[in-house]
Amino acid sequence: IPSAEGEIIQKLLESKISVISVHTNFDNILKGTNKALASKLGLKDTKILRPKKDCLRKLVTFCPIDYSEKVRLALFQAGGGYIGNYDSCSFNSDGYGTFRAQEGSHPFVGEINQIHKESETRIEIIFPVHLTDVMIQSLLEVHPYEEVAYDIIPLENSYASIGEGVIGNLPKKLAVIEFLEFVKSTLGCKYVRYNQLPDKMMIERVAACGGSGSFLIQEAAKLNAEAFISADFKYHDFLNPLTKHLLIIDAGHYETEIGVLNLLKEFLLQKFPNFAVQITCKGVNPVNYL
Repeated sequence: IPSAEGEIIQKLLESKISVISVHTNFDNILKGTNKALASKLGLKDTKILRPKKDCLRKLVTFCPIDYSEKVRLALFQAGGGYIGNYDSCSFNSDGYGTFRAQEGSHPFVGEINQIHKESETRIEIIFPVHLTDVMIQSLLEVHPYEEVAYDIIPLENSYASIGEGVIGNLPKKLAVIEFLEFVKSTLGCKYVRYNQLPDKMMIERVAACGGSGSFLIQEAAKLNAEAFISADFKYHDFLNPLTKHLLIIDAGHYETEIGVLNLLKEFLLQKFPNFAVQITCKGVNPVNYL
C-alpha cells in the first residue's frame, strides 16, 4: 500500500542506507537526549527527573566459599553490581548448604546417595533487567556445581540511570527574564512560550525534558525545580496549580532535541574511531514562525 512512510523506506533501500532508530530509548537514559539538553544549558549535579521502576532485578546464588571471588567477578563483568556511581556492589554471607546427589548425577563435592553439607557463600547482586540472560549464563559458566541454585528477584527500586527528563542546577542564579533570554539564545529559539511569574524570582534549579515533556510537570514541582524547559505544552498546562512557583518554558520540540546529534556523533566516534561520521544538513525544523 503506497504511503509516505513507504516512499521513505523505498528511497532508503534504493540508496543502500540503513536506519537505526534510537529515539524513545535514547530519551530514557542518563547520557542520552536529556544529557545533551542539560549540557547545553550548563546544568550541574544532574540526575534523572523521573527514574523508571521495574527495571532492576537481584540475583542470589550460593557457591563453595573458595569459588565466591570467581563467581562475583564474573557477575560484575556481566554488568551486575552497579548502584549509582558505585560498581562491584554485592552482599555476601557464609553458611552451609545441604544436598544429596542421586544416581546419574556428577557431584562436584559429596558422594552419591549421601547427604552432604558444604560451606558456601550466599552472593546477592543487583542488575538491570535486560541483562538477565547474560547474568545467568555468566553464572553457569563459572559455577563449579552441576546444578546451580540461584534466584532472580524482581525489585520495586527506582533505577537512577534510566528514566525521563533531567534536573540540575545552574552555575549561578538568574532572574526570570534573564533566564528566558539565556534559554532562547542557547537553544536557538525564535520564540519561547512561558507562564507569568514574579520578575524578582531567581532561577537556579532547572528541570528539562527534550521534546514533549508536559507529563513531567508534577515531578519537576516535587523536586523543587524553579524552571521546567520542554515543549508541546497545552494551554491548561500553563494554568496548572503546580506551576504557581514553577516557570514553564516551551522552547520547541525541535530546539530541545536537536542537540542530541552531536552526542550521537561523539558516541559513534568513540566506538568506531576509524569511521567517518557526519551530521546531516538536511534536517530542518518542520515548525515555521511568522
